[in-house]
Amino acid sequence: MSAFLNNLRINFNPPFDILDILVVAFIIYEAIRLVRQTRTAQLAKGILVLMAAWLAAMLLELRTLEWIINGIMSFGLVALVVVFQPELRRALEQVGRANIMGIQLFRSKKPSSDLRAAWQTAAVAVCDAAERLSETSTGALIVLERQTNLSEIIKTGTLINSDVTPELLETIFYVGTPLHDGAVVIRDGRVEAAGCFLPLSDNLEIGKDMGTRHRAALGMSENSDAVVVVVSEETGIISLAKNGVLIRRLDRQNLFTMLEGDVVPPEAEPKKQPFWRKKHDTEQQKTE
Repeated sequence: MSAFLNNLRINFNPPFDILDILVVAFIIYEAIRLVRQTRTAQLAKGILVLMAAWLAAMLLELRTLEWIINGIMSFGLVALVVVFQPELRRALEQVGRANIMGIQLFRSKKPSSDLRAAWQTAAVAVCDAAERLSETSTGALIVLERQTNLSEIIKTGTLINSDVTPELLETIFYVGTPLHDGAVVIRDGRVEAAGCFLPLSDNLEIGKDMGTRHRAALGMSENSDAVVVVVSEETGIISLAKNGVLIRRLDRQNLFTMLEGDVVPPEAEPKKQPFWRKKHDTEQQKTE
């Protein structure tokens, strides 16, 4: 016993042990938050029930049940990767977009005043178009690219490379035009392509009153960090999909508020002048 306590004292390193506990706690917290925000909550409950059954079978010596559960859990890791593939992909993308000491890993875009102005104009145009399309119950599907590169989706459509205007979006989605059934992809505040095909969500909880457009919007938001605006052809209801969640019955103001917060880059902070420069300017003002 004394040898065990001595070994425990030798191996105990308070700073690193506390850091270890904090990191593990953060990972567990993020995993729980990810599960609660997506459709994986029911699957997670099923896994917990299976583990509880395995523990009960082991304690009660139910050998046949324990053998069956062991067989299921032997390939559980592979099954989890397959089942949770969209969520795992989104989690890894979030890690790739994380800011570490002010540096964004694998950063592909540099926010600027021009980019901010382009996205603000695009957000207004999308909201105006969605409102007009909603009034006429014209179906629409608009994808706004963020950090996840959507080049593979863009390749499935027709390249446009144009400014975003309500008139252009209304023309694209007008019934009878060749591109009205596909999705429009907006990149860097410009219409990059139209008539694009999106991956469909396999979420079984989608209401029966929502069709292929809503399923495609959810599928796109599950497989990327893109924001997708949907206008229902049957009801004219405006919806927005992001992070695997569909937000319905939006008006123009609510839609603009959400787009402004999600796709418009924040204003660049003014560069701080060096101390010696400030001192020089102050002395010059006193002299004048």
